Amino acid sequence: MEGMADITIPAELLPADGRFGCGPSKVRNEQLADLLAAASILGTSHRQAPVKTLVGSVRAGFSELFRLPEGYEVVLGNGGSTAFWDIAAAGLINRRSAHLDFGEFGSKFVTSASAPWLDAPHVVQTPGGTRGVLEPVDGVDVYAYPHNETSTGVMAPVRRIGIAPDALTVVDATSAAGGIDLDVAETDVYYFAPQKNFAGDGGLWFALMSPAAIERAYAIGESDRYIPPFLSLTAAIDNSRLNQTLNTPALATLVLLDSQLRWMNESGGLAWAHARTAESSSHLYDWASAHALATPFVADPDHRSQVVVTIDLDDSVDAARVAAVLRANGIVDTEPYRKLGRNQLRIATFVAIDPDDVRQLTRSIDHVLEALAD
Repeated sequence: MEGMADITIPAELLPADGRFGCGPSKVRNEQLADLLAAASILGTSHRQAPVKTLVGSVRAGFSELFRLPEGYEVVLGNGGSTAFWDIAAAGLINRRSAHLDFGEFGSKFVTSASAPWLDAPHVVQTPGGTRGVLEPVDGVDVYAYPHNETSTGVMAPVRRIGIAPDALTVVDATSAAGGIDLDVAETDVYYFAPQKNFAGDGGLWFALMSPAAIERAYAIGESDRYIPPFLSLTAAIDNSRLNQTLNTPALATLVLLDSQLRWMNESGGLAWAHARTAESSSHLYDWASAHALATPFVADPDHRSQVVVTIDLDDSVDAARVAAVLRANGIVDTEPYRKLGRNQLRIATFVAIDPDDVRQLTRSIDHVLEALAD
């Protein structure tokens, strides 16, 4: 068996760009050119017109991309999706929430929603690679679930849940947003960070909020519940309406994001992006299903993500070694989610990733598997 250093993937099999990581994602060269062109914005006050104009452009880009329903607002703040879980626990859940937990990121929201000022959440938990069903529960005022579970490659349909007229549907969309089409009106809060399909860096969160969610945030904000200023959702709403954030935002990420949104909207919007990620992921699933040494980790095709593809390799193959050989040849970040502990590859098919590069990736993997078998 050849050593890793001896396995060279022929140039004709290599993708033009070897970045397939699930976050942070590939950033297109055109975005970097736009960042360089916007250098005068970097290092300037986020309270001044140039940055506020940039934030306004980003908010308008999201409104266009998601075909935002009347009354919905694009809200942004500091801290990424991790911060938003705590923000939601502080400022969106009245008394009790219900959750789908089918991976690492859904479970983290459950942890935040287990705060001492709230009733214990109702949780439907399923093993990695599967997805449960969240049904209405008496006394629940927030229903929460991930649109896409980045850790396992499981996707959930976006639909409103709840029988109470004031129940909110809150969807974690960090790895799905911009890559999977949906009707935002099926949610009250569709929140995400920009380091996946939007090809930015972390440190910011965005939320598409319905009038009902905004009303809930102000009702809680005006109650006697103590909310730390950094976790204040009403402060984020107030600042967003001024095209600002509470604290200094990541300006470079905003520039990258604005560039990506223009590209996506000019290319055909969310329907175009959806078709592009579906093309890439379908190729990977078809390849794995037909391969003697590979199997899609998510058994139910209806549950498979089209932006994060997880592929189990046969026990006769060391997936970590395959990923190491790929990395040595410039194909990076195909390792599985660390806590899942499976013999698998995890491959992002975000919008910035060219479907032709995904096809080249499988040719490269085939070459590595054949070389390791010699």
